[in-house]
Amino acid sequence: MPKVKITELEQQLDPLKLPRHIAIIMDGNGRWAKSKHLPRISGHAMGAKRVSEIVTAASDLDIKSLSLYAFSTENWSRPQPEVSFLMSLLVKYLKKELKNLIRKDVKMVVSGHIEVLPAAAKNVINQNIETSKNHQGMVFNLCLNYGGRQEITDACLELAKQVKAGKLNVDEIDEHRVGQHLYHPALGDVDLMIRTSGEERISNFLLWQLAYSELYFTSVMWPDFTKIDLLEAILAYQKRERRFGGI
Repeated sequence: MPKVKITELEQQLDPLKLPRHIAIIMDGNGRWAKSKHLPRISGHAMGAKRVSEIVTAASDLDIKSLSLYAFSTENWSRPQPEVSFLMSLLVKYLKKELKNLIRKDVKMVVSGHIEVLPAAAKNVINQNIETSKNHQGMVFNLCLNYGGRQEITDACLELAKQVKAGKLNVDEIDEHRVGQHLYHPALGDVDLMIRTSGEERISNFLLWQLAYSELYFTSVMWPDFTKIDLLEAILAYQKRERRFGGI
């Protein structure tokens, strides 16, 4: 990675205009592998290495929260051998990444229904969450078996339970209260959403949190996405004027 270019890009950043919360749809692993005449799993393996690099890069930039779309509720429809490989890769990555979380003081949380994941995956996820729960650095939100509509539905169901139990009046439900019942409300809204591989859609990702997010689409495949690409995305974000519906 050209260190000179990284330094030049970092010098262009305005530290007062950094996105507080960055979310990334890590797309293109399969196409990357196909372009190199490799099996799809090779793309996923390379993609896992990029996760570690980008988590470190975002932490070093003092980004407060980073959400990565690792496995959606729709991904279960993929061929079973590929799903099994992804679950084993997840275990391998998280075991290795724990040292980095500790070194960088990064707190890891998970969004999604992980109770249906294989036992080995659940165990290492819970270990990483428990080990890093008191860390004071960046919050790394790994979205696993996650769907944006499901998250909003879960929030509504929890509010409905409170109403049924007499703990909440219907007319007390507003945007703030719904937001407080999302998986990790402390993460706040997404400032910058990045999608790799050239696709331009949000694919059921953080639907509530993306309401006023700046969207950045790049043709770079996730296995090729480096710190340079992250810096370029942040610089593009800093050049935009965010009006949040105002003038």
